[in-house]
Amino acid sequence: MSQLIGYFAAIFIGLSLGIMGGGGSILTVPVLVYLMGVNPVLSTAYSLFVVGSTSVVGASGYFRKGLVSMKTAVVFLLPSLLAVFAVRKLLMPAIPQELFTVAGIAFTKDLLVLVAFAALMVVAAASMIRSKQAEEVLDEELHHRHAFNYPLVLGIGLAVGLLTGFVGAGGGFLIIPALVLGARLPMKLAVGTSLAIIALNSLIGFTGDLSVGTPIAWGFLLGFLAFALVGIVLGTYLSRFIPGARLKPAFGWFTLAMGTFILLRELVFTP
Repeated sequence: MSQLIGYFAAIFIGLSLGIMGGGGSILTVPVLVYLMGVNPVLSTAYSLFVVGSTSVVGASGYFRKGLVSMKTAVVFLLPSLLAVFAVRKLLMPAIPQELFTVAGIAFTKDLLVLVAFAALMVVAAASMIRSKQAEEVLDEELHHRHAFNYPLVLGIGLAVGLLTGFVGAGGGFLIIPALVLGARLPMKLAVGTSLAIIALNSLIGFTGDLSVGTPIAWGFLLGFLAFALVGIVLGTYLSRFIPGARLKPAFGWFTLAMGTFILLRELVFTP
């Protein structure tokens, strides 16, 4: 039963990516761990593949409409791709399975990933809950009048690469504000560019896992991906009628609840 719910959740992940250009990837790891029974560290690798492949489909739709800024994507990806590949190929394999014990809780590599992911969910939720006004500040006129903030875009590109590599999330909640406030992109252009960045970031990170021999259950992974692809095709279509900014606060509260649940389950109500 839980796996059936997990496949429907995959559709929801794709749907949110298509409409909002990010956010959905933050749910992929919890769905894989708690509904599909995948190991937490392996689930970050699976998440990179699912989110990356799904975002390729979503970005292609925006690209055909001219809603992907190639200049911005290249500048953002320069530090981001290096960071995500280094984390997946070098850092993650180097982290020992048994780390330390605090207040009677044995911190393993799996627990560290889940706690870091839950903390990221809480931060992402706060960003999405408060994001509506910030996203409406810039329009086409401001985009043409203001300068491209290279340091901000490069810096957030690096941060997103590190986060994507460690927790397997696309980082759309960071990318969208960076593109709007740093690159001065209007929202629809920012959403399309965000999907292109998430796609390349995630898939390059996944190649890092492949290069160190991470075991992949391709049948399961491709089946999960198929449901996510249904969601993003539907979400990209619905984005014509539903502004993503209107959905983000509600999605943010849901993400906050999920992050809090994971922290309580893993740190307070541990078996």
